[in-house]
Amino acid sequence: MQDEDGDNPDIDLEKPFTVHTYVAEEDFRPEIVEQLRQGLYYLGQLRGVSDLRVSNLQEQDWANAWKEHFQVHRIGERVVIRPPWREYEPQDDDLVIVLDPGMAFGTGLHPSTRLNMLGTEEAVKPGDTVLDIGTGSGILAFAAAKLGASKVDTVDVETVAVKATADNAELNGMSDVVAVELGSVGPGEPFWGEQYDVVIANIIARVLIELSEAIVAHTKPGGKIVLAGIIETREQDVIDAFTTAGATVINRRFAEDWVSLVLTR
Repeated sequence: MQDEDGDNPDIDLEKPFTVHTYVAEEDFRPEIVEQLRQGLYYLGQLRGVSDLRVSNLQEQDWANAWKEHFQVHRIGERVVIRPPWREYEPQDDDLVIVLDPGMAFGTGLHPSTRLNMLGTEEAVKPGDTVLDIGTGSGILAFAAAKLGASKVDTVDVETVAVKATADNAELNGMSDVVAVELGSVGPGEPFWGEQYDVVIANIIARVLIELSEAIVAHTKPGGKIVLAGIIETREQDVIDAFTTAGATVINRRFAEDWVSLVLTR
């Protein structure tokens, strides 16, 4: 069981469930399997446990097979995502981002990302400074740069996201505009004390609420805040938190139970 947005997962230990674990080939030793079998034997004395199943997986089975299904796709009015292994001829005023998400969240296919992209297109103006919190693959940061932002700072608590954003910045020739740091927002975090014309955050509602004061503090008076990752049932909680912190909702978008908000400080 878990919340609708994937938060607070809870396993019901009274029901059957399966545990998967993976060991990299360079770390594998035959005694690991025997240790697992022994541990499962003792666990089986307390409750029913099925036999251990062991199989070999080729890395490309999970690391590369998904690429076959990752096509060029439009996720905003102007923004088009192109994987490096696909070709695309830009049309009219398309803003094309070359994106290899790797293991980071952010291909543009999730409703929250599409909604946040529309909000980003609405909020970012040429010359703006932008902060992207929880950047993932960097998809929203690169869109902001394509829209004319003069500086885009990004943070993420996941090292895989930081690497993906740095790699994608290089792919798009944006390393001089998009900066990425490991961390979040608040005292002691990267970029603390700086204010931006636009602050973007595509994170689940609980985290947005926890960071609401810091997000508003990073926003210039009159600046814009673009939020997404909000399941509809938590929308009012997010609005209340940001209203208390000093922001006002000026636009709302909705798709498939997900909400995106544009606010101003």
